[in-house]
Amino acid sequence: MAPAPLVVPVTAAMPVAPAPVAQETAPTTPPKSTVINAIDLPSVSLQRFDLLDLQPYTQERVFATTASRDFHLFYVGRDDVHNILKHVLSRVSISLYLNMFGFDDEELNDILMKIALDASITMLVTLDKSQANGPHEKALLDADRQHNLALFNTHFVTKTHVQEFSIGQSATHQISHTKGFVADGRVAGEGSTNWSASGEGTFVVKDFPGGAGFKAQNNTQSIITDPDTISRFSAELVAEHMVAQKQAAAVKAVANTALRAKVARPPSAAHVAEPHPGLVHHRPH
Repeated sequence: MAPAPLVVPVTAAMPVAPAPVAQETAPTTPPKSTVINAIDLPSVSLQRFDLLDLQPYTQERVFATTASRDFHLFYVGRDDVHNILKHVLSRVSISLYLNMFGFDDEELNDILMKIALDASITMLVTLDKSQANGPHEKALLDADRQHNLALFNTHFVTKTHVQEFSIGQSATHQISHTKGFVADGRVAGEGSTNWSASGEGTFVVKDFPGGAGFKAQNNTQSIITDPDTISRFSAELVAEHMVAQKQAAAVKAVANTALRAKVARPPSAAHVAEPHPGLVHHRPH
């Protein structure tokens, strides 16, 4: 009798789970700092700046849905212009081109002084000649004499030397009345606001304009992120700085010429000292 054929039971193949695929997690973007004065925070910059960052400084605390993403106008005495300026300027990490007519703000001056001593930042500051005798302008000049700010890529001019910040006039020898800046080639500011307590508005009560001693001029301050405006304004600020440099160099040349002439001029015969009477020899009669 023939043996029965061997029957091999067929079993369904067990499903094999696919090998786990490593999931690539997108790098988390750190939240932007909301600190007003970030000058001592090297990791905070203008690289991710957006005009919406300035909403908290307005009276409404929010921009309209139709607001421009390239330009916003703020009002002294209504919006906190002082802290808007601190917010932007304290985040500079690459360059700052600035021309300011009235310069009398202690906190903004402190921010500029720290920028001036940062060799990684290029700064051009132009101040008006008629306004350059105030205490804050003097502080900048004293810092130049102490540190030689040109070594820190900060450029300026006084009446007698061409070094760092630039104090001068317009090309036609009128006042240098520009009140604006370009920060890091990304953010510009311009308006009628001088850097002073009444020019920016004094916020006596925290986050609210008013209170005893409140004072504010009628001024405007725009903040701009439009690339074309920033490019053209940068060129203008550099041109105004170069004019002031040439004026200072001309004054220095005149002063040096006068000094050389004074040193080289022999004493006049009228001013030659008369000999002592005891040394005068009289001919006998």
